[in-house]
Amino acid sequence: MRIFFNGAAQTVTGSQYLIEVNGQRLLLECGLFQGKRAESFERNQKFRFAPETVDAMILSHAHIDHSGNLPNLVKNGYRGPIFTTPATARLADVMLRDSGHIQEQDAIFITKRNARRGEPPVEPLYTADDAAQVVDFFSPVNYYETFIPIKGVSAYLADSGHILGAASIVLDIEEKGRAYRFCFSGDIGRNNLPLLNDPVLPVEPDILMMECTYGDKNRDEPEVAHHEFGEVVKRTIERGGKVIVPAFSVGRTQELVYTLNQLISAGKLPHIPVYVDSPLSVQASNVFQSFPEYFDEEARKFVVNGKHPALNFDGLTYIQSVDESKALNERREPMVIISASGMAENGRIRHHLANNINDPRNAIVIVSWQSPETLGRRLADHNRWVYIFGEPYEVKAEVVTINGFSAHADQAMLLNYAKAALPKAKTVILVHGEERAAKPFEAKLREIGYEDIRYPQLFDFMDL
Repeated sequence: MRIFFNGAAQTVTGSQYLIEVNGQRLLLECGLFQGKRAESFERNQKFRFAPETVDAMILSHAHIDHSGNLPNLVKNGYRGPIFTTPATARLADVMLRDSGHIQEQDAIFITKRNARRGEPPVEPLYTADDAAQVVDFFSPVNYYETFIPIKGVSAYLADSGHILGAASIVLDIEEKGRAYRFCFSGDIGRNNLPLLNDPVLPVEPDILMMECTYGDKNRDEPEVAHHEFGEVVKRTIERGGKVIVPAFSVGRTQELVYTLNQLISAGKLPHIPVYVDSPLSVQASNVFQSFPEYFDEEARKFVVNGKHPALNFDGLTYIQSVDESKALNERREPMVIISASGMAENGRIRHHLANNINDPRNAIVIVSWQSPETLGRRLADHNRWVYIFGEPYEVKAEVVTINGFSAHADQAMLLNYAKAALPKAKTVILVHGEERAAKPFEAKLREIGYEDIRYPQLFDFMDL
């Protein structure tokens, strides 16, 4: 078996791994590389292989850094199946269409700017119509359902506990008289996350390829973050303010909604208006509600005992139209508004921040990592002044950062995952992690008994 590391190698974006075995090609993941605009376009537009030569593909989950370049793959000639869970197929369809729309809007904006500068127009990487073609290639398989993606390879998907439908990929390979098991972790979740099952640990792989995004740090348990969130909401409501939460549309928004549902149902928070204001968040939440069988036992019991859905309750409104969104900023009573984007760089959240940032009764709650130079990072850094739509705003609202809302495994969970593969696993390959995270994690792996630890560079290949 030869594996090419075409993305998310010594970085955390653009996941893409091409496996050659028995004279055939199997692609794992096809994510968007996200970085500087010119570099990103070049990397995403040009594959290091001919898409029509790939026989099959397996997708671990719907996040754009794993699925986001599928429209370009199909546009450039891929015609094989895309094996994934039913929930991932639904979520990816929603997210890819949204991504195509964003690509188009970005191209329009840049073309207008270029016209003023006498520079040529630009084309989108792909369009919403391109993205709509991908759904025809999805081949949904349930967790633990065996399938044959290519000759000599039997596969199944195991719940990775990261987002709805997320999976690790297990390949049982027979090649040249040799039989061995290869396991790719996908993105590993955390124990005790709301709604989701705990990650399933690997079962006797010979080769383990795993993410190490947070291989250098540990976090509080999710329950701590939920308590902190409830306390912020409570004190903001008591002083008559609004709670404004920039949140990613898939995963984080649903976790926050479910947490509020639990707190209100338990009497820990008053019945207050809660609004989810992002078209993608609304569509993603609808997908979540279509798959209650994917929820963990706690969430299923909560639904049965409460006799109402986990992601729907009295007082919760999913905002659809722009006019409904604008109307929220005319209202002054206490409420919670959860809106995208998660780093406050685009989308409706910027309007909510602009209208509420200068009122000390209000609170802005940061619930995810914020990239440098984003509006979200400036808020998390407690800048006194920020710019929104090019205008300066003084930050008078309370700004609270809660660090425990991550769907990624921390170092302790990653070690538990790797330890489960011993003693059979002879090789562990670290991907989806920058050097600052991978090197401390590599040292921990050696402590528990691993000797053959590999950390491939981008565009390396490896014979196994």
